[in-house]
Amino acid sequence: MIDTSLPPISVDFQHAFEAWAADQQGAGVLRKAGAHEVYRAMWESFATWCIGQSPAVRLDAVDPRDLHAFQAARYGRKASDQSLSPRYALRLMRLIERVLAHHASRTGRRPNRAPADWVRANPQVRYAESQQADPPPEVLTPQEARQLLTHLSAARPRPGQDPAALASLPWQEVRNRASVALQLGAGLAPSDVRALTLASPVMNGVGPKARTWKLRVPANGTIRARETPVAPWAAELLHHWLEVRAASRIAGEFLFPSTRTGKPWLADSQYQCARKVLEAAGVAGRGGAGGSFRLRHTFALRQLRRGTRPEMVARWMGVEPGEMRRYDRVLLGPEAVV
Repeated sequence: MIDTSLPPISVDFQHAFEAWAADQQGAGVLRKAGAHEVYRAMWESFATWCIGQSPAVRLDAVDPRDLHAFQAARYGRKASDQSLSPRYALRLMRLIERVLAHHASRTGRRPNRAPADWVRANPQVRYAESQQADPPPEVLTPQEARQLLTHLSAARPRPGQDPAALASLPWQEVRNRASVALQLGAGLAPSDVRALTLASPVMNGVGPKARTWKLRVPANGTIRARETPVAPWAAELLHHWLEVRAASRIAGEFLFPSTRTGKPWLADSQYQCARKVLEAAGVAGRGGAGGSFRLRHTFALRQLRRGTRPEMVARWMGVEPGEMRRYDRVLLGPEAVV
């Protein structure tokens, strides 16, 4: 409950936390009252420090210098709140980042990257929970994401594009780029790509302007059936592929078949095709490996940075919510544009 007798700046901090906590509880994340109280105490320690500064640090204006001063004030204190522990500092910064991101989403502001910047500048905190046996997932850098998106989009009609160059692309090349686009723009695993059927795309309307806005992904292997959204740029490429597929009179029900007769795309062939697309875009993985799982990881990271709940991202990807924790260590890196 919000205490309206407090000064406005205090209410801002309190309301931001309570709104975040309410959403977490509604999503089934903060089920235990003890966890809620721990997070509340952590947030209140931060809010109290901000309000006690002269001038007070406002919720919408927190920057890395404030966070540095806040942590410096805690160092050397003999308290029972583990304030000297790098792991505790990491947990606290994660909480601050999530509450600020939730507040920004609610108020229509840009997410505040100050907590991420502070953690990135303090390696002893950033890697407080890292383990060599559990390396963070590899993702595309912002530059790699832009390079790949440009290369993929060159396979569909765009203003100023040479129609002859587009028409010269074999149907297999359009298929390859469209399939890679869905790994990056919809979070698909390679096995998902091969399992998609013509019934998988869900359109947002009818007529020539209709585009796919989500995919129904069949269950395959250890990944359960689910629905996942498609980035608009990837939907445009998928739309063009469907036109090419129809014009080429490709048979069968698979969205991305191996042959004109509609045979399924085998794993090794699809892997090699994805590898060639990444190489052509200049973003091949280390040692020349295909590294197409980086596309799926980049999708997840982008969604988390947008403030999407980890539980929702896990549902889109067909994995357990606990697997989202693997992105915590790369969540603090620079944002990719995809």
